[in-house]
Amino acid sequence: MIAMQYSIALPADYDMDIIERRIREKGPLLDGFPHLAFKAYLSARREGGALPSHENLYAPFYLWAAPEGMDAFLTSPGFAGLARDFGWPMVRSWIVWQAQCAGALTDARFASRRIEAIAPHADLAALKRAACDAGEAAVREGALATVCAFNPTDWSLVHFRLWPTLPMTQQQDTQLYEVGHVSLPAPGHEAAGSGH
Repeated sequence: MIAMQYSIALPADYDMDIIERRIREKGPLLDGFPHLAFKAYLSARREGGALPSHENLYAPFYLWAAPEGMDAFLTSPGFAGLARDFGWPMVRSWIVWQAQCAGALTDARFASRRIEAIAPHADLAALKRAACDAGEAAVREGALATVCAFNPTDWSLVHFRLWPTLPMTQQQDTQLYEVGHVSLPAPGHEAAGSGH
């Protein structure tokens, strides 16, 4: 599995209702996309939103069951349209250590994402165990989905969660988002619910 995200920072005075309308109109278009485990359409408002954010953001997060799905999306007219409308985004990706779906993802209203640097010569096996344990703890705290994944190119670790209600506590360097839509696989094509 592969986790993927691009984050588009928008001007401070940008009308974020445009993003919400885009999510409503375009979100369902990715429902049932081949090899998609889920796509969470995420946004954050600098002012006036339910969550504090330093920037206005449009930042979808994807979990791909296979790399063919990621390739098909990035070479699709949909991604070309996004790049035309908002500029050429940097697309980050991570190799998934663990992904758990513990509830109805369509009930997700909020998301949290924390990226941390992996120190040189870190014990990756121990880091993986700790990240997976943290994901399982988040499920016990009410998360509907958790993803922990790493990128050995820039040595980063991502912790991603979908929540039905605003999470009670988060680490200081966690970005919080509102979820506008969650695209899921076609019935009968669901990805595995969890794995290490």
